[in-house]
Amino acid sequence: MPTRPVRAGAALALLLLVSACASPAGGGPSPEPAPAAADATVVLQVTEQGGYTTPALLTGRIPTVTVYADGRLITDGPVVAIWPAPALPNLQLYLLDDGGVRDLVDRALAAGVAETDDLGRPPVTDVTTTRFVVRTGGTTVTREAYALGMDLGPAPAGEAGLTEEQAAARDRLLTFLDELRDPAAALGAERVTGPEPYRPEAVAALVSPYVEVEPAQPEQRWPGPELPGEPIAPGVTCATATGAEAQALLEAAESASAATPWTSADGSRWTVLLRPLLPHESGCADLPPA
Repeated sequence: MPTRPVRAGAALALLLLVSACASPAGGGPSPEPAPAAADATVVLQVTEQGGYTTPALLTGRIPTVTVYADGRLITDGPVVAIWPAPALPNLQLYLLDDGGVRDLVDRALAAGVAETDDLGRPPVTDVTTTRFVVRTGGTTVTREAYALGMDLGPAPAGEAGLTEEQAAARDRLLTFLDELRDPAAALGAERVTGPEPYRPEAVAALVSPYVEVEPAQPEQRWPGPELPGEPIAPGVTCATATGAEAQALLEAAESASAATPWTSADGSRWTVLLRPLLPHESGCADLPPA
């Protein structure tokens, strides 16, 4: 079990890494972050793991929040409560000022991301585990909480559930997650630019044979790479659109939905889950396993 000195050492390593990535030479003001691949070092990320869902949704799941060393923060935005859902997720991009990433790392450690005490397990089944990860060049700190946000508070004496300490530790993590999803409120609006819609440079297409739905949905011609692609999960294949194909696909997706039957040149019809790739991802191999 890591002791408090180890935790302090991990915190120092995190801060040194973030300082090196975020501070310009000469001590002057930090330049505006540029979305270059060389800057796509993931410093902090929150993901949902597991849960009862389909292989395509498991593989296509997008991290809840990803923070990069250059100050970019990408998170999921509000979800429109309609059926069928939009073809693309509502990803939002923020740019943090110089020091913003360091502040979020501080908040992660204060929230207990580097701690190892037992967080308990609420008496619910088939839901996800929230995983917090803070990475350095040689250190990765991970904290997992099953059914975070579904806690019912401390359990009555003699009943299964959480202790007061476990419930309090979970509340700290949940509060930190809320801060990540609204960095302007957490850090101050003057320190954060955005949000604006995240526009990916590449899109993964998770493909399966089309199954008719009611009411029937209008077909749309597939403008991306040849389908069905390569196997990636049970009953699911994957193909990656980059460059002009990715831009054409993003434009077509604006008038499509999650239930759109996409048609290939040979007339084949497919269900396609569109997964925008994040700056540190390049293709299907970077997606989580089902």
